[in-house]
Amino acid sequence: MGAVPAGQAGRKLSWPWFLAVVVVYVGVIQGLGALIGVDTGDSGSAFPTTESIVRNALIPIGASIVFVAAVVTWLGWWGEVLRYRAPVRRWVRWVPISMLAVALIGMNYGHLAGQSLSLVASLLVLGVFVGLGEELMFRGIGVHVFRRAGFTEGKVALYSSLVFGLAHVSNAFGEGAQALAQALIVSTSGYFFYLCLRVGGVILLPMLVHGLWDTGLFSSLVGDAPQASVGTALFIVLQVALIIVLIVKRRAVEPAAPMTAAAEPAPLPPAN
Repeated sequence: MGAVPAGQAGRKLSWPWFLAVVVVYVGVIQGLGALIGVDTGDSGSAFPTTESIVRNALIPIGASIVFVAAVVTWLGWWGEVLRYRAPVRRWVRWVPISMLAVALIGMNYGHLAGQSLSLVASLLVLGVFVGLGEELMFRGIGVHVFRRAGFTEGKVALYSSLVFGLAHVSNAFGEGAQALAQALIVSTSGYFFYLCLRVGGVILLPMLVHGLWDTGLFSSLVGDAPQASVGTALFIVLQVALIIVLIVKRRAVEPAAPMTAAAEPAPLPPAN
């Protein structure tokens, strides 16, 4: 931490210090989860009961949201975090549109209809909490940390997404080695959420997309008997499709730079 460069409001947060903030953020979630969480080892479900959602997820994530909000307030970055001015080409708009569509279509409504009202309500609140907390942490603070450090937009997207994925390695404490694969997948999702931020220009769009996306994914995993659905495949198909499209078109994300006067072709001489 140190002096703020000219033209940048609030305090300065270097990227090494940001990593330290992420460690504390993860520690809040994992620590509270271990302290007050309920054991679901006898169930094949991630969240078999309303109590498991509340104690294993809502309370720890809610505490992490308070922590992140306190960091943003201390930094004095609210005005900067809530808005992001870095336009993209029009085709990138299909990233949030397709993700929202798949989240709504792929939701396991049939399975949720058989669950208690309190469990479904808790799942919806969980989606809100995840979208709010993770986006504020990684597309809010993280993106701006790397941008303030002078990195190009491509590196801002890459580094903030990698940190987002690495933060999920902490799930290895409960899920084992498969958390490493999850971290890689989550990194690609982080890049999609970054593009949602670019498209919307405000952090509310990636919060909405992220929250609905995770709610759709979890909709098959709640209750005593998790139930896969055809809709679950839609999430996988879109994830793979977006990865392929963005690898192919990664250089076409940025809008074309306007031609400067020096680069404009010289006028033709007048005809005789």
